[in-house]
Amino acid sequence: MTRTLPRALPYAAVALAASSWGSWGLVIRHAEAIAPMPAALESTVVMAVIAAVAGIASLRDRAASSRTWQAWACVGWFGVADMFNVLLFFAAYKLTIAVAVLTHYLTPIFVALLAPLVLRERMTARIGFAIALSFFGLAVMLAPSGGGATAAAVWTSAALGSASAVFYASNVLVNKFVAGAFSTSQAMFWHGVVATLVGLAMVPRGAWANVDLRALGFLALVAIGPGALGGLAFVWGLRRMPAAHASTLTLLEPVVSLILGAGVLGERVGAIAVLGGTLILTGAMLVVTQARAAVAF
Repeated sequence: MTRTLPRALPYAAVALAASSWGSWGLVIRHAEAIAPMPAALESTVVMAVIAAVAGIASLRDRAASSRTWQAWACVGWFGVADMFNVLLFFAAYKLTIAVAVLTHYLTPIFVALLAPLVLRERMTARIGFAIALSFFGLAVMLAPSGGGATAAAVWTSAALGSASAVFYASNVLVNKFVAGAFSTSQAMFWHGVVATLVGLAMVPRGAWANVDLRALGFLALVAIGPGALGGLAFVWGLRRMPAAHASTLTLLEPVVSLILGAGVLGERVGAIAVLGGTLILTGAMLVVTQARAAVAF
């Protein structure tokens, strides 16, 4: 009994983190109900909170003995890419939760596509089939359906969600090059600082002057959970369990997101969207459960 709890704890941490990420759609919609905000402003607030919490967590971390300019450049790109990942994802959530979260889970597919070029990893037949299946699922999802969202909203949300997945995939690959130079909290802190600065430059002029403090405070407070603590919990668990297991557990995010979107917000999900999303997630599952996969997201 005493040995079961420590072995289960990393799995619980990753599962909790992934489930908390599934609440982002609900968070963004609630903040919008208080007062509309540009996606760039919302993303900047979230990244600033992540940087602050990770900075506190990193105070006890031992600094790396040496950090090359390449390591700093990777952390810099990590911040830029994560800012665009969050910004595009939040913008997609404003239109439709189901399509946004399912297209966002093209991430492992994009990782599989880029890994042979960036990490010199071999493209297997299984991965090739998973890629084809997921993109077919995307095509099915974008077909006309009887769902509640308009065709324009579906296409725009899919484009934004897919673009966010590209940036998320680049984060996965870049993290391979910073693990030895930065601890988890250090990497989160520095990338959060860069992301916040990029976000500040992208916030529309006059947005800060017109911001509703209630909406801003709500978003900043909630971001401590799925944004900062969720990220730290995920990476803590990832370092203590097989990467493929952690990747599979992240598929809890779209499940929770779809349940909250339908159950709390009453968002309708058409049969075509369900079929397309199932194909996308099946492709993602094939990628992340490959026995000898060297890349995990």
